[in-house]
Amino acid sequence: MKIDRSKFLECMAWCGTGAIYTLAGPGIVGRALADTMSTPLAGKTFVQISDTHVGFHGQANTDVIATFQQAIDKINALPQRPDFVMHTGDLTHLSKADQFDTVKQMLGTIKAGAVYAVPGEHDVIDDRGASFFSTFGHGAAHWYSFDAAGVHAIALTNVLDITAGGVLGRDQLEWVRSDLAGQRANTPIVVFAHIPLYAAYPQWGWTTDDYMELLAMLRRFESVTVLNGHIHQVLSKVDGKVKFFTADSTAFPQPAPGTAPKPGPLTVPAGELGQHLGIRNVTIVGIPGPIAVADETLAQ
Repeated sequence: MKIDRSKFLECMAWCGTGAIYTLAGPGIVGRALADTMSTPLAGKTFVQISDTHVGFHGQANTDVIATFQQAIDKINALPQRPDFVMHTGDLTHLSKADQFDTVKQMLGTIKAGAVYAVPGEHDVIDDRGASFFSTFGHGAAHWYSFDAAGVHAIALTNVLDITAGGVLGRDQLEWVRSDLAGQRANTPIVVFAHIPLYAAYPQWGWTTDDYMELLAMLRRFESVTVLNGHIHQVLSKVDGKVKFFTADSTAFPQPAPGTAPKPGPLTVPAGELGQHLGIRNVTIVGIPGPIAVADETLAQ
């Protein structure tokens, strides 16, 4: 099904702030990034960024390249080089070839063991993600997993064929079931996707229609962290041993749930934009262990 651009633009949410995750026991422990940077945690780390929206031109941020670069500079200045960086979608604003090229070049300057990405709805306009997957994909698969930084990471696509909320679909859910079957219960699991994998605010499409089936598969694990973008702000939820976090954007904020007629780019007073944008750095200590999540704004 082809995405309706007008609907899709109305439903978008913007994320990209950073947070640090540390494994030291079951669950996730919040930790201020400033504290983490002054007292480095003994463990492996990874970073989440989101919603760079390269190609956006609007009052909410007149230079998204500059704020994207600020986020990269923060990652490269971390006291510990992250094992990997995951971009959780909306790398571009309109899925244009030059926009993908710019993002690829900028991501290539990040000092990390590896850089990964999942698509946002803005990355699959008109061609169902063909340009995104050819640039950032893993062969023919639209979803994949890998082991790094002491976690088993699962990267999902929930922005194809959407009408309001995200959709995983039967093929992807069965692939997740098979992928998780080989993991022990004490293996820390981290799941990445663009649209929230819980009911963050369904009235604005900030949910994934079939997330409950995924959640059922995750419940047997002692430590599960689910990281999303799309809504351009940090929200969190705990469901048993599963912790959900959305991230800030590196481009611009969106209104808090229900505070505006609809979601979309939010213009803030001059000089305050950096307070609403950021990166997320995560540290993992031991297996199993808690994951410490810390977000830092570009203004810090």
